[in-house]
Amino acid sequence: MQAIILAGGFGTRLQSVVKNCPKPMAPIHGKPFLAYLLEYLKSRGITQVVLSVHYLREQIEDFFKDNYQGIEIRYAVEEQPLGTGGAIVHALKNIDTAKPVFVLNGDTFLKLDYRAMYAQHHKSLPVLTMALRKIANCSRYGVVVTSGEEVIGFGEQGGEYSGLINAGVYLMDPLLFQKFSITDQPFSFEKDFLFSQIKQLKAQAFMVNDYFMDIGVPEDYVQIAKDFA
Repeated sequence: MQAIILAGGFGTRLQSVVKNCPKPMAPIHGKPFLAYLLEYLKSRGITQVVLSVHYLREQIEDFFKDNYQGIEIRYAVEEQPLGTGGAIVHALKNIDTAKPVFVLNGDTFLKLDYRAMYAQHHKSLPVLTMALRKIANCSRYGVVVTSGEEVIGFGEQGGEYSGLINAGVYLMDPLLFQKFSITDQPFSFEKDFLFSQIKQLKAQAFMVNDYFMDIGVPEDYVQIAKDFA
């Protein structure tokens, strides 16, 4: 199985505690967060990874090189920030387009059965399968609306209520964007693409009820260090 990891962000909110470092390289017990993520992906059957990189990318390239503990590593370099959507489009040039590809954020850890998600996706071969997780307070993330196994819409951030959130792991047809008029301009995969095209996409939901942590804010970075201890 193959995956794209979005690792090019600036990590602005985390810079108060982690300076001069790409967010996925934030150290946890002497090892970059991204190393934990890659090791977990390997244990779940991922053998090839494309790292989408931009900010201080040399730190990532120097650490992981072209192979990390048996995972083949390739790099999709953003010469300028492309947003999550543009970064995915750019990274897709480096993968096998004959097979579905996982796409995930380099600053989020989700305990996910990747083989099971792949198997569910393979049954009906939708253009997109999204990992969703139920949490007690969706205010930070916004809620995802489903009908049966299909994702049909999104709610806004802000309200303190329980519900399903987008856990930031996708399994997609590499030719997904060829079905839409995608420009070369930077864009957000979530806000600019998913929100407007979700009904046409007929994306499938894959439910997850396990450990989830986003290190994008200092308090969660501190928490994941405790958890990983």
